[in-house]
Amino acid sequence: MSTAKAGGGRRVLLATLLAAAAMQAGWAEPDLGQPLDRDEIERWSLHVFPDGTGLPPGRGTPAEGATVYRRHCQSCHGSEGRGGSAEELAGATHRLNQPDPDKTIGSYWPYATTLFDYIRRSMPLNAPAALSADQVYAVTAYLLQLNGIVRDGFVVDRETLPRIVMPNRQGFFSDPHDR
Repeated sequence: MSTAKAGGGRRVLLATLLAAAAMQAGWAEPDLGQPLDRDEIERWSLHVFPDGTGLPPGRGTPAEGATVYRRHCQSCHGSEGRGGSAEELAGATHRLNQPDPDKTIGSYWPYATTLFDYIRRSMPLNAPAALSADQVYAVTAYLLQLNGIVRDGFVVDRETLPRIVMPNRQGFFSDPHDR
């Protein structure tokens, strides 16, 4: 038997032994497929569409959002959405049609409701969907204000958010082959 085949056999044996030990120790597989109760399904039923369908009750202003941002977002996205280890959220200096474009909220996102939906589902990274609706409205308002889209004091809620026209609203188009 060649050395390569013998080494491969030892690796298979080792993997088998490790798997058996893990099963014996109760480490085998996570318990997947547990049924959810209606409250849990509702908690994760987070669908917000560009027209505002699915937006929950709540409200927020840029000033309220600045507090939420400092507590939950700044460590990754930097001061005022500029810098940090995650994507920049504000301060675009290169347009999308220039070399090295900046894809910030103000230069790229087509709908303010999509911003709300993304924050609500995915942020903060260490605790997705943990923010209240008011906190999400507030941080959305703050990020829109940082991008010059709403003024300080503007109230973002389920009525005003869908009416905000983002600077890149017309920057996307439908694929004619996607019908």
